[in-house]
Amino acid sequence: MNTASTKIARVVVDIAIERAFDYLIPTSLEPVLQIGSRVTVPFGPRSVQGYVIQLLTSTETKHRLKPIGKVNNIEPYLDEKLLQLLHWLSSYYGARMEQCIRTALPGAVRKTGARFREQQSVSLVDGAPLPDKLTTQQQRILALLHAAGGKQTVTLLLKEAKSSRSPLQTLIRKGVLVLDATVQPRDPFAHSTFLRTEPLALMPAQQNALTAVVEAMRDDKPKPILLYGVTGSGKTEVYLQAIAAAVDRKQQAIVLVPEIALTPQTVSRFRARFGNRIAVLHSHLSEGERHDEWHRIRKGDAEVVIGARSAIFAPLPNIGLIVVDEEHEPSYKQSEAPRYHARDVAVMRAHQLGCPIILGSATPALESWHNAKRGKYTCCTLSDRADYRQMPAVQVVDMRIEAERQGHPVIFSKELLDAIHSRLQRKEQVMLFLNRRGYASSLICPKCGYVSECSSCSVSHTYHKTQHALLCHICGGRRAVPEHCPQCNDLSFRYAGFGTQRLEAIARKCFPHAQIARMDTDTTRGKNGYNHILDDFRDRKVDILIGTQMIAKGLHFPNVTLVGIMFADMSLHMPDFRAGERTFQLITQVAGRAGRGEVAGEVFIQTYTPHHNAVQTARQQNYDAFATEELTFRKELLYPPFSHLICLHFRGVNEAEVRFACESYARQLQSNATSNLIVADPVPAPLAKAKDIYRYQIMLRSKSVRNAIASFRDIAKSLPLPQTVTLAIDVDAVDLM
Repeated sequence: MNTASTKIARVVVDIAIERAFDYLIPTSLEPVLQIGSRVTVPFGPRSVQGYVIQLLTSTETKHRLKPIGKVNNIEPYLDEKLLQLLHWLSSYYGARMEQCIRTALPGAVRKTGARFREQQSVSLVDGAPLPDKLTTQQQRILALLHAAGGKQTVTLLLKEAKSSRSPLQTLIRKGVLVLDATVQPRDPFAHSTFLRTEPLALMPAQQNALTAVVEAMRDDKPKPILLYGVTGSGKTEVYLQAIAAAVDRKQQAIVLVPEIALTPQTVSRFRARFGNRIAVLHSHLSEGERHDEWHRIRKGDAEVVIGARSAIFAPLPNIGLIVVDEEHEPSYKQSEAPRYHARDVAVMRAHQLGCPIILGSATPALESWHNAKRGKYTCCTLSDRADYRQMPAVQVVDMRIEAERQGHPVIFSKELLDAIHSRLQRKEQVMLFLNRRGYASSLICPKCGYVSECSSCSVSHTYHKTQHALLCHICGGRRAVPEHCPQCNDLSFRYAGFGTQRLEAIARKCFPHAQIARMDTDTTRGKNGYNHILDDFRDRKVDILIGTQMIAKGLHFPNVTLVGIMFADMSLHMPDFRAGERTFQLITQVAGRAGRGEVAGEVFIQTYTPHHNAVQTARQQNYDAFATEELTFRKELLYPPFSHLICLHFRGVNEAEVRFACESYARQLQSNATSNLIVADPVPAPLAKAKDIYRYQIMLRSKSVRNAIASFRDIAKSLPLPQTVTLAIDVDAVDLM
């Protein structure tokens, strides 16, 4: 069908379907319909919401086109530049365009019934004659209005008058009062205060980095800037002054932080500098707050947007700078379709907009480091801490020797115990890091070897003492603690391993006079649980803070002079080629919490693998040495950054069908393999079963994502999956579990 004289809109409907659909644009809608408009369209027997992604004069559709029903918003929700980014997102990550639009628009914004909150007020009408008879309630209402200057909100007025709405409505109906409604934005900061701060004097390396960013703002095609700075080197101050430079140019900025856990302290620093000109976008906002913040951003009422990964899609009208803090963090990778990496999307958005992007980290991802080494990125280095404060002294404690000395595995070495006692006596604070929550990692029978395992997942239960229950950290399943071994009836059950709950219990026995707090997902479930714990720690109401990776990065407490890293090699033994990189990053980041004030810091790394390269280079704070050895290993095996890693995940309730589908795809892919496409054998995923779903996977390594996706799509057309099996594609996978 060719309709050169007719205007046509290509619409992505807001339901799970692969393709877009063409619709006629009625003449009445032509003045208001634009690319990015949210529309209502007929779809089969019903009407659905959709988004215009293209305007056409012809279509390939054979059947008669239906007209668009209505345009839901005068201003489009997606501008052409953001749509360009979403098209790339869909193509690169192999995701449906509908999924990409859902990711870019918060649910509170997509909902057709979502509204701004209105606040009703009443005002006295000048010169209006009063009725002959006024009730006592009406007299009280008028007196209160006069006292308030002639205008008051309905809610407050009725509360003060202790009145129902009926007397008020009578006065409105008789023309004595007039009712009006104003939009009342839901403010995430309504109950918080901040003190303004001024820009700090920069050290030479910081000034060089800032100069590089400001110069990049004048460039039409600036390179991404990797800001590699040791922990405590003042990267955030560089961000703040770079953003101020963008704001001076009448532009806006996006700041990404890796997870909501980092947002409160980051937001407070940015609010102190930019006041109410910032907006936040993250999952802990209420739906109403998210709705109002998004619209405030779209209207250009905010100059700086701060948030977790989805904030990269913030609809700012004139972006002049993007900042990705802790750019190495795996939490920037989305685990559901579209499985995008926010750092990489940020780099692409900056490229499309022609604006600078800063990628900041003390332990850059090897992909970013490699790009800097080969000149694709500009690298700015901050080698010293702010004000040239000393880096913490780091000691590695061989826990094999400690276990032999005490005759059994222990959680505290003698060296760490002595150091904690010493710091507490000096009224200094301590942080203890253990990246496993719960009390014990498993419940085991020493007689027959039985381990309590989740029936729905291929993992053992974790014992939580406060709930006296066995919990599965994958599916959330709960089981009562048995009184005897279910297998041999022996009564001598034993809790194996350590979690943060057990560490806390032992610490309370070792340091009975210390105030101790624990921070993990069990203690921070409430909206402000994280803030309360950190506020107490900042106010020195807590002497020892125990936590998981929530406390590992982004936190600045000048009175913390000692950090203990328990079981530092826990992540080394994961079945993942990135295990060494993650261990190095975690140790370095946790160690960086110590000695950020006037007193020099000290760090104890307790490990059973003291000579591993990741442990030793982290002890030396020598990222370059670690990266050099790790990149040599990656290059030999053609792992990222020397290739793209694409993981195909096959999942279903029937293991035989999942395995057969995975093996069938693998055979076809391997028959098409080339030197540029390496196809691994099909295998069960390291987490082979989760929530009663069996999981198999195939790993592809390719120089070109486009070619690998094309090979996969060709096979997908000829090999339909069983109805019980689903297939997910994860481009640039970071989690192989």
